[in-house]
Amino acid sequence: ESKCRASQARSLGLHSGSFALLQAEVLALDEDEDDLEVFSNYASLMDMNSFSTMMPTSPLSMINQIKFEDERDLKELFITVDKPESYVTTIETFITYSIMTKSSRGEFDSSEFAVRRRYQGFLWLKGKLEEAHPTLIIPPFPEKFIVKGMVEHFNDDFLETCRKALHKFLSRTADHPTLTFNKVFKIFLTKQGPGLLSRMGPTVRTVPQLKDILKNRLEEFMEMNNFIEIFSQKTNLIDKISWRIFKEEREYFDEMKEYGPIHILWLVSEEDLVDTLKDVDSCIDRCCKATEKWMFGLSEALLPVVHEYVLYSEMLVGVMKRRDQIQAELDSKVEALTYKKADSDLLTEEIGKLEDKVEYANNALKAEWERWQQNMQNDIKLAFTDMAEESIHYYEQCLTTWESFLTSPTSTWKKPLKINLNPTEDFLKTKK
Repeated sequence: ESKCRASQARSLGLHSGSFALLQAEVLALDEDEDDLEVFSNYASLMDMNSFSTMMPTSPLSMINQIKFEDERDLKELFITVDKPESYVTTIETFITYSIMTKSSRGEFDSSEFAVRRRYQGFLWLKGKLEEAHPTLIIPPFPEKFIVKGMVEHFNDDFLETCRKALHKFLSRTADHPTLTFNKVFKIFLTKQGPGLLSRMGPTVRTVPQLKDILKNRLEEFMEMNNFIEIFSQKTNLIDKISWRIFKEEREYFDEMKEYGPIHILWLVSEEDLVDTLKDVDSCIDRCCKATEKWMFGLSEALLPVVHEYVLYSEMLVGVMKRRDQIQAELDSKVEALTYKKADSDLLTEEIGKLEDKVEYANNALKAEWERWQQNMQNDIKLAFTDMAEESIHYYEQCLTTWESFLTSPTSTWKKPLKINLNPTEDFLKTKK
């Protein structure tokens, strides 16, 4: 555990005088109860023990340490969200999820843990991660109101949709080189005690709105903001169109299911077409099954990935705002010192601390940005590749189905249809 903490401290590049520490969290754990009781008094940005007495000598070394220091242990943590259960009380109705964690890490006192958490608990964890790591890109969280709108509340589809989204959230967090070692994340996965989050205070303080554009914003952060704006527009558009295509395919599928049986009803009055109509019904049925399978693949491979990056774009906006707020604090102190609006010695000391804070935030965000872009590109490429393969297989199935009908003994079409690509030539021959 001590090696892990030392590794964390080195990767963060902090020293004991860099930040004014807030009061650490007080954790009241009762092993005989069913939940974890946590009383938050606005925890410091990191656990006090995770601060290093050494700081990297250059921004580049800080980036490299943030990126690679703890990556060797990432795959030693495996999380499964499963077994959703709904509860109805006189006060509220809610769902809890089983979280199974397996780990071989030294800082865990057991290799397996099992806890149950409700949606609000996951939401609390996201807030605590944002509070502790303001310029890291926290994995997006499934929006409760959007998930509710997708499927009927509390039915099996709804529970499965939520389960998958929450599982992805925890898995992304566990795979993150910094978040995976967060103290609160470990507690969330492993501890139970009385009244989880029932008496929690607010976790994330709102970021004040910046009235003016920052005077000293670096060009690279301007480029990040521009990228996020365009990325958000494009992913939102693709998300909307993808869902529209899915809904239209669902409508087509429903129509096809009604279309096939009509041919069976028809053959009652058409004795000479019995075999043909049966074959048509069979072809439509096989195409229906292929369509259903294709829609399932679309809903599993493409739609969740595109929507996840819609949510990521919103998270990125929040990260940039938090970075700008840290920069704005420094700018205001420098301006106050310039115009001697306060005690010079005190301002000089505060400016020194804020400069360290800004440097850490900037370098953490640079490393995070590179890691996130690589993951995003891999995810998007894989999603569209899977969609292309599923689409090819789907259309090949439908094509083979109808070709088999055309070549069947019962079909009136003994030969493939010959399409004339030059009707003008035939017209001239006929006229002649």
